[in-house]
Amino acid sequence: MIAELVAWLTDPANWSGPGGIPAQALAHLYYCVVSVAIASLVAVPLGVYIGHTGRGSVLVVGLGNAMRALPTLGLVTLLVLFFGLGEGPALAGLVILAIPAIVSGAYAGIINAPADAVDAAKGMGMTSRQRLWQVELPNALPLLLGGVRSAMLQVVATAAVAAYVGLGGLGRILLDGLKISDYAQMAGAAIMIALLAVVLDLVLAGASRGLIPRGLALATRKRRNGGPPFLHRLTSSDRVRVARKTPRRNS
Repeated sequence: MIAELVAWLTDPANWSGPGGIPAQALAHLYYCVVSVAIASLVAVPLGVYIGHTGRGSVLVVGLGNAMRALPTLGLVTLLVLFFGLGEGPALAGLVILAIPAIVSGAYAGIINAPADAVDAAKGMGMTSRQRLWQVELPNALPLLLGGVRSAMLQVVATAAVAAYVGLGGLGRILLDGLKISDYAQMAGAAIMIALLAVVLDLVLAGASRGLIPRGLALATRKRRNGGPPFLHRLTSSDRVRVARKTPRRNS
């Protein structure tokens, strides 16, 4: 089996043409990126709104858990029955799969913003919108981007269902191997899907490091050392304003 797998992976015929590994990997990548991007456009504003206002959290979390339990293949098959063959049903199924993880990441990031940072922003007289954009969202970025990474991994692993509705992707290679009982081809396709998932996760991890503000990293380090996680980022005039608006405790 291992020898057959190595032979299949090293066969030049499997790395060329429209049905080769590079072409199908690009198609697989296209389905993943498009579906996660569409899901992010829906899920990020929804998760941020729920986390910031606290409205509808129970309902949305319950719906998210229910959506996680949906079988992707069954959902795609149902959409194909209603809308016919094409990219639409497959992408819609992948979008629905990606939404819960992104909503959860955005919601968790907002509600876990440091309370002292939010209170300091209130003491400075920031409006609700200003607190959201200048305090809560920057602090929410690690968990939000973690939700996107989780959604991407889930989509990469299940995007093979696109092959069931006549589309391409690495799932096409896997299904073609299944039809002819070529286990080496099936194993090779599975390895390629796993490698694509690892590469995408590494890319998103690098992007996360670049997108997280330096001030947030400094605040986290300051918090570990026992200091205030937010006040050290303020100017001297801002600190005076906070001190004036913060009531003193009676000793």
